[in-house]
Amino acid sequence: MGGLMMVFLLIALVFMVMVELERRKIHDVAVVYERLRTQLYEDLKREFEADLPRWGAELSPDLSIRFLRTELLFDRGKAELKEDFSAILADFFPRYVRIITSDSYRNDINEVRIEGHTDRGWSDASSEDDAYVRNMELSQARTRTTLAYVLGLEAVGYRKPWLKSHLTANGLSSSKPVLLANGKEDSDRSRRVEFRLRTDAESRIEAILREGSESE
Repeated sequence: MGGLMMVFLLIALVFMVMVELERRKIHDVAVVYERLRTQLYEDLKREFEADLPRWGAELSPDLSIRFLRTELLFDRGKAELKEDFSAILADFFPRYVRIITSDSYRNDINEVRIEGHTDRGWSDASSEDDAYVRNMELSQARTRTTLAYVLGLEAVGYRKPWLKSHLTANGLSSSKPVLLANGKEDSDRSRRVEFRLRTDAESRIEAILREGSESE
Protein backbone atom coordinates (compact mmCIF):
# COMPACT_ATOMS: atom_id res chain seq x y z
CA MET A 1 0.00 0.00 0.00
CA GLY A 2 2.85 2.34 0.87
CA GLY A 3 4.50 1.62 -2.47
CA LEU A 4 1.29 2.46 -4.34
CA MET A 5 1.03 5.76 -2.47
CA MET A 6 4.60 6.60 -3.47
CA VAL A 7 3.77 5.93 -7.14
CA PHE A 8 0.74 8.24 -6.97
CA LEU A 9 2.84 10.88 -5.21
CA LEU A 10 5.53 10.65 -7.88
CA ILE A 11 2.95 10.99 -10.66
CA ALA A 12 1.45 14.02 -8.93
CA LEU A 13 4.88 15.64 -8.58
CA VAL A 14 5.71 15.04 -12.25
CA PHE A 15 2.38 16.53 -13.27
CA MET A 16 2.98 19.59 -11.09
CA VAL A 17 6.43 20.09 -12.60
CA MET A 18 5.00 19.87 -16.14
CA VAL A 19 2.27 22.37 -15.33
CA GLU A 20 4.83 24.77 -13.88
CA LEU A 21 7.04 24.44 -16.96
CA GLU A 22 4.07 25.18 -19.23
CA ARG A 23 3.13 28.16 -17.08
CA ARG A 24 6.66 29.56 -17.31
CA LYS A 25 6.81 29.07 -21.09
CA ILE A 26 3.49 30.87 -21.52
CA HIS A 27 4.64 33.66 -19.23
CA ASP A 28 7.88 34.06 -21.18
CA VAL A 29 5.99 34.25 -24.49
CA ALA A 30 3.57 36.80 -23.02
CA VAL A 31 6.43 38.96 -21.74
CA VAL A 32 8.22 38.92 -25.11
CA TYR A 33 5.07 39.86 -27.02
CA GLU A 34 4.07 42.56 -24.57
CA ARG A 35 7.44 44.19 -25.16
CA LEU A 36 6.99 43.81 -28.91
CA ARG A 37 3.47 45.30 -28.75
CA THR A 38 4.70 48.26 -26.70
CA GLN A 39 7.59 48.99 -29.07
CA LEU A 40 5.39 48.63 -32.16
CA TYR A 41 2.81 50.97 -30.62
CA GLU A 42 5.52 53.56 -29.99
CA ASP A 43 6.81 53.25 -33.56
CA LEU A 44 3.31 53.65 -35.02
CA LYS A 45 2.59 56.58 -32.72
CA ARG A 46 5.82 58.31 -33.68
CA GLU A 47 5.06 57.86 -37.37
CA PHE A 48 1.38 58.87 -37.40
CA GLU A 49 0.71 61.04 -34.36
CA ALA A 50 0.74 64.28 -36.36
CA ASP A 51 -1.50 62.87 -39.11
CA LEU A 52 -4.20 61.12 -37.10
CA PRO A 53 -6.30 64.23 -36.29
CA ARG A 54 -6.61 65.37 -39.92
CA TRP A 55 -7.42 61.81 -40.98
CA GLY A 56 -10.07 61.50 -38.27
CA ALA A 57 -8.21 58.44 -37.01
CA GLU A 58 -7.12 56.98 -33.68
CA LEU A 59 -4.29 54.67 -32.66
CA SER A 60 -5.03 52.39 -29.70
CA PRO A 61 -2.53 50.55 -27.47
CA ASP A 62 -3.96 47.28 -28.83
CA LEU A 63 -2.33 48.30 -32.16
CA SER A 64 -5.61 49.05 -33.93
CA ILE A 65 -5.87 52.16 -36.10
CA ARG A 66 -9.45 53.37 -36.50
CA PHE A 67 -10.61 55.67 -39.32
CA LEU A 68 -13.70 57.32 -37.89
CA ARG A 69 -14.66 60.31 -40.04
CA THR A 70 -17.45 58.61 -41.94
CA GLU A 71 -17.95 61.58 -44.24
CA LEU A 72 -14.45 60.91 -45.62
CA LEU A 73 -14.74 57.14 -46.02
CA PHE A 74 -17.80 56.05 -48.03
CA ASP A 75 -21.15 57.43 -49.12
CA ARG A 76 -23.94 56.06 -46.97
CA GLY A 77 -24.85 52.55 -48.07
CA LYS A 78 -22.07 52.45 -50.67
CA ALA A 79 -18.83 50.45 -50.85
CA GLU A 80 -16.77 52.64 -53.20
CA LEU A 81 -13.96 54.58 -51.56
CA LYS A 82 -14.47 58.30 -51.48
CA GLU A 83 -11.67 60.39 -52.98
CA ASP A 84 -10.67 61.68 -49.53
CA PHE A 85 -10.28 58.16 -48.13
CA SER A 86 -8.30 57.02 -51.15
CA ALA A 87 -5.89 59.91 -50.56
CA ILE A 88 -5.61 59.06 -46.87
CA LEU A 89 -4.90 55.40 -47.59
CA ALA A 90 -2.30 56.30 -50.22
CA ASP A 91 -0.48 58.33 -47.56
CA PHE A 92 -1.04 55.99 -44.63
CA PHE A 93 -0.64 52.47 -45.96
CA PRO A 94 2.89 52.55 -47.46
CA ARG A 95 4.24 54.04 -44.23
CA TYR A 96 2.31 51.49 -42.19
CA VAL A 97 3.67 48.63 -44.29
CA ARG A 98 7.23 49.93 -43.96
CA ILE A 99 6.97 49.69 -40.17
CA ILE A 100 5.17 46.37 -39.77
CA THR A 101 7.32 44.58 -42.37
CA SER A 102 10.59 45.83 -40.93
CA ASP A 103 13.06 43.27 -39.58
CA SER A 104 11.85 44.07 -36.06
CA TYR A 105 8.25 42.93 -36.62
CA ARG A 106 7.36 41.08 -39.81
CA ASN A 107 8.22 37.59 -38.52
CA ASP A 108 6.02 38.08 -35.46
CA ILE A 109 2.87 39.24 -37.27
CA ASN A 110 0.30 36.63 -38.22
CA GLU A 111 -2.37 38.80 -39.76
CA VAL A 112 -3.06 42.36 -40.88
CA ARG A 113 -6.83 42.71 -40.62
CA ILE A 114 -8.86 45.33 -42.44
CA GLU A 115 -12.12 45.45 -40.50
CA GLY A 116 -15.32 47.13 -41.67
CA HIS A 117 -17.87 48.18 -39.07
CA THR A 118 -21.35 49.68 -39.38
CA ASP A 119 -23.95 51.02 -36.98
CA ARG A 120 -27.08 48.98 -36.24
CA GLY A 121 -29.43 50.87 -38.51
CA TRP A 122 -30.70 50.32 -42.04
CA SER A 123 -33.44 52.66 -43.19
CA ASP A 124 -35.79 50.19 -44.95
CA ALA A 125 -34.84 46.99 -43.11
CA SER A 126 -37.79 44.75 -42.22
CA SER A 127 -36.25 43.67 -38.91
CA GLU A 128 -33.12 43.92 -36.78
CA ASP A 129 -31.88 40.67 -38.34
CA ASP A 130 -32.46 42.07 -41.83
CA ALA A 131 -30.50 45.21 -40.91
CA TYR A 132 -27.65 43.10 -39.52
CA VAL A 133 -27.42 40.96 -42.68
CA ARG A 134 -27.53 43.97 -44.99
CA ASN A 135 -24.87 45.72 -42.93
CA MET A 136 -22.77 42.55 -43.05
CA GLU A 137 -22.89 42.58 -46.85
CA LEU A 138 -22.01 46.28 -46.88
CA SER A 139 -19.13 46.00 -44.40
CA GLN A 140 -17.67 43.04 -46.30
CA ALA A 141 -17.89 44.90 -49.60
CA ARG A 142 -16.19 47.93 -48.07
CA THR A 143 -13.29 45.95 -46.67
CA ARG A 144 -12.78 44.18 -50.00
CA THR A 145 -12.73 47.55 -51.77
CA THR A 146 -10.24 48.89 -49.23
CA LEU A 147 -8.04 45.82 -49.51
CA ALA A 148 -8.03 45.96 -53.31
CA TYR A 149 -7.05 49.62 -53.24
CA VAL A 150 -4.16 49.36 -50.77
CA LEU A 151 -2.84 46.17 -52.34
CA GLY A 152 -2.73 47.94 -55.69
CA LEU A 153 -0.64 50.86 -54.44
CA GLU A 154 2.64 51.00 -56.32
CA ALA A 155 4.46 52.08 -53.15
CA VAL A 156 3.83 48.69 -51.48
CA GLY A 157 4.62 46.53 -54.49
CA TYR A 158 7.92 45.45 -52.99
CA ARG A 159 5.99 43.83 -50.10
CA LYS A 160 3.12 42.37 -52.13
CA PRO A 161 4.03 38.67 -51.53
CA TRP A 162 4.13 39.27 -47.77
CA LEU A 163 0.90 41.26 -47.85
CA LYS A 164 -0.94 38.59 -49.82
CA SER A 165 -0.10 36.04 -47.14
CA HIS A 166 -1.04 38.32 -44.23
CA LEU A 167 -3.62 40.90 -45.35
CA THR A 168 -7.32 40.00 -44.86
CA ALA A 169 -10.67 41.76 -45.30
CA ASN A 170 -13.20 41.27 -42.51
CA GLY A 171 -16.70 42.72 -42.58
CA LEU A 172 -18.23 42.67 -39.10
CA SER A 173 -21.54 44.48 -39.63
CA SER A 174 -22.74 46.04 -36.35
CA SER A 175 -21.33 43.30 -34.12
CA LYS A 176 -18.87 45.66 -32.40
CA PRO A 177 -20.61 49.02 -31.98
CA VAL A 178 -18.97 51.96 -30.24
CA LEU A 179 -21.00 52.80 -27.14
CA LEU A 180 -21.48 56.04 -25.28
CA ALA A 181 -21.09 56.30 -21.51
CA ASN A 182 -24.85 55.74 -21.10
CA GLY A 183 -24.66 52.47 -23.03
CA LYS A 184 -26.32 53.80 -26.20
CA GLU A 185 -24.66 53.37 -29.56
CA ASP A 186 -22.50 56.13 -30.99
CA SER A 187 -23.65 55.64 -34.57
CA ASP A 188 -21.07 57.94 -36.14
CA ARG A 189 -18.12 56.24 -34.47
CA SER A 190 -19.58 52.79 -35.07
CA ARG A 191 -19.31 53.38 -38.83
CA ARG A 192 -15.56 52.95 -39.24
CA VAL A 193 -12.69 51.09 -40.85
CA GLU A 194 -9.96 49.59 -38.69
CA PHE A 195 -6.52 48.20 -39.40
CA ARG A 196 -5.62 45.59 -36.78
CA LEU A 197 -2.55 43.45 -36.19
CA ARG A 198 -2.50 39.93 -34.81
CA THR A 199 0.85 38.66 -33.60
CA ASP A 200 1.73 34.97 -33.40
CA ALA A 201 1.75 35.06 -29.58
CA GLU A 202 -1.60 33.24 -29.56
CA SER A 203 -0.38 30.47 -31.86
CA ARG A 204 2.79 30.01 -29.81
CA ILE A 205 0.79 29.71 -26.59
CA GLU A 206 -1.58 27.24 -28.29
CA ALA A 207 1.44 25.19 -29.40
CA ILE A 208 2.76 25.09 -25.81
CA LEU A 209 -0.62 23.93 -24.51
CA ARG A 210 -0.88 21.34 -27.29
CA GLU A 211 2.56 19.98 -26.47
CA GLY A 212 1.50 19.67 -22.85
CA SER A 213 -1.71 17.81 -23.66
CA GLU A 214 0.08 15.43 -26.04
CA SER A 215 2.67 14.53 -23.42
CA GLU A 216 0.06 13.67 -20.78
